[in-house]
Amino acid sequence: MNCRHCQSDLNLTLIDLGSAPPSNAYLTPVTLRRPEKWFPLTVLVCENCWLVQAEAYSRAAELFNDEYSYFSSFSTQWLAHAKAYVTEMVERFRLSRQSKVVEIACNDGYLLQYVQELKIPCLGVEPTTGTANAARSKGIEVIEEFFGVSLAKRLVDLGHQADLTTANNVLAHVPDISDFVAGFALLLNPQGVATFEFPHVLNLIAENQFDTIYHEHFSYLSFTAVQRIFVDNGLTVFDVEEHATHGGSLRVFAQRTDLGQHPINGKVADLIRTEIEAGMQSPAFYAGFQSKAEKVKNDFVSFLIDAKRQGKSVAAYGAAAKGNTLMNFAGIRPDLISFVVDKNPAKQAKFMPGSRIPILAPEVFRLRRPDYLVILPWNIAAEVKQQNAALAAQGTKFVTAVPQLEILN
Repeated sequence: MNCRHCQSDLNLTLIDLGSAPPSNAYLTPVTLRRPEKWFPLTVLVCENCWLVQAEAYSRAAELFNDEYSYFSSFSTQWLAHAKAYVTEMVERFRLSRQSKVVEIACNDGYLLQYVQELKIPCLGVEPTTGTANAARSKGIEVIEEFFGVSLAKRLVDLGHQADLTTANNVLAHVPDISDFVAGFALLLNPQGVATFEFPHVLNLIAENQFDTIYHEHFSYLSFTAVQRIFVDNGLTVFDVEEHATHGGSLRVFAQRTDLGQHPINGKVADLIRTEIEAGMQSPAFYAGFQSKAEKVKNDFVSFLIDAKRQGKSVAAYGAAAKGNTLMNFAGIRPDLISFVVDKNPAKQAKFMPGSRIPILAPEVFRLRRPDYLVILPWNIAAEVKQQNAALAAQGTKFVTAVPQLEILN
């Protein structure tokens, strides 16, 4: 395999999670009776540009299809983050009703709804039909395609050149990351700003967040790698922020290299220095991640087996992609976790890919109170505990497995 950015040979393995079906390929009662497609899930590190990446066994169109069921608006924490972002960007870059905001991977309109409230013209780009229709139901104009240079050129021709573009949690999802980034350099107005948010691979490795590895993520991003990719595709990073979302994310601010005039903040050099001092440009930094993940797997399986032997019932909360990675790496099946609860109606009455555990609506807790509730999206554990406080009052104990097994109450 060659690096998807610099084309160097890849020989350094970060982790091998065996194989799994795509994490968002939820099963219906009909497809439950059919074989599933499983693909290897191995992540490699480029020792030239230090891009961490998985081999693309499936095309993006197969992963992000009509059945794609991740809807951003089901997390109140994420909605608050999006609303705060809009407020900050409008103030910082003096956006007005004469400006244009374009969001790439706008999902269900979770963010652009706040732009629209301010009467600022906006456009969403979203390739998945279900989420695109959800955004349209909020009155947001959506182009239902994958983004890259070709679409960027057409959007400019249609008058959609942007003063602000935003791309949250999508940079890792694109197989051709160079074509994707180059599209922003074309789409931006001369003084326009592009922001990108993505989980920081420094946190992923340092905090053992291996369950954020799944097939929909083609890349796992350091600031060093992102800056190099941007430079090669017409963008210059002028600022960066660290955020707590998704276990530790970066928000990168970029401008057109040819015409951008924003001064480069000292935080850019500071973060590069932080990554160098952490050893991220050395193979040694990536060693040992496999054994840490295997310890989580072993501890989690032991906990579930012990609970079963004690006659305790275990359910899970959040049919999240990261949960599917954990379930399939650990080999969990319905005999150990009887059901998963999720607020998203698009996932309810379906089954988790691979593990085939049924997904139910939260109302099931009125009839079936588990002794333990495993919170699979550990990054919103506080939100989940708050929403399900009544269960705790009745004796249910909340559990997270990543970054280590922990009973939270």
